[in-house]
Amino acid sequence: MDISISLAIVLLLVLAAEFVNGWTDAPNAIATVVSTRVLTPYRAVAMAAALNIIGALVTGTAVATTIGAGIVKPEVIDLHTVGAAMITIVVWSTVAWRWGIPTSETHELVAGLAGAGLATAGPSVLLWGGWQKVLIGLVLSTGLGFLFGFAVMLIIYRLLYHASHTSVKTIFGRLQILSSAFMAFSHGSNDGQKFMGVFALALFLGGVLPQFHVPIWVILICGLVMGVGTSVGGWRIMRTIGFRLTKLEPVNGFAAETSAGLAITLASFLGIPLSTTHTISTAIMGVGATRRFSAVRWGVTREIVLTWLLTFPVCAVLGFLFALLLKPIFP
Repeated sequence: MDISISLAIVLLLVLAAEFVNGWTDAPNAIATVVSTRVLTPYRAVAMAAALNIIGALVTGTAVATTIGAGIVKPEVIDLHTVGAAMITIVVWSTVAWRWGIPTSETHELVAGLAGAGLATAGPSVLLWGGWQKVLIGLVLSTGLGFLFGFAVMLIIYRLLYHASHTSVKTIFGRLQILSSAFMAFSHGSNDGQKFMGVFALALFLGGVLPQFHVPIWVILICGLVMGVGTSVGGWRIMRTIGFRLTKLEPVNGFAAETSAGLAITLASFLGIPLSTTHTISTAIMGVGATRRFSAVRWGVTREIVLTWLLTFPVCAVLGFLFALLLKPIFP
């Protein structure tokens, strides 16, 4: 396998972005099970890392293909375009992580690719089919996350209306291990695929792959790097998602994780990239709202939503600027 210096640099940037993804997005999959103290952080991280890889391995590469070949035209961009998008993700995610605010690597990735692609080849670089899936994913992550969380929690309240608090806590303390495992698996099936798609795109642009596809070794490398990122720097985001949005008991964590996992699995099956940050956050909001509207800490929610709204325009601009800066450097 002949790898040029330019390709090696871009592949390292993809892995750096995947590592940062482990800081800011992968912790969402285990934040609730840590906040309810059902699992220790280290056990939760080990479980999430393993199930992220398994989720990506056994659910196909539909999402990776959407990201790698459906957002911008691969035939009209080059390696510096991908490199610019990866630098954008590292910069924006690190700034948000510093303040403990969860961001959407999905939106950073597609916005960064779009901005860098526009700088490289103009408006014709964008592929509407892939962007349709991104917009559908935005609706699924926010709307279905909240609605599923609200509905699942109401069903549980109705079924266990006469149960004692102690028995509910005991039962769902065990069940939440399963729901957090499901959430981590579904995260791998969707979010875990995205940087694998970009890694494969870089290999294609660098001439290593004759056509775009995602080899198994790419899945394994990216999954491992994401798991390491989660173990090193994921605690800030876990605190925000698991402790600051609303007070969670094991039954609430079970409802939020199950709801988010269902929405993510549906999107993965359809090849739709969505934000696991959005999905688990809105699911937690939906669960909290079943107690009372004020049970959700809306001040924290406003900070998160503001970051979501800024992500698209800021990352598109950063991607555009970084592409202009890298173009003279890359051959």
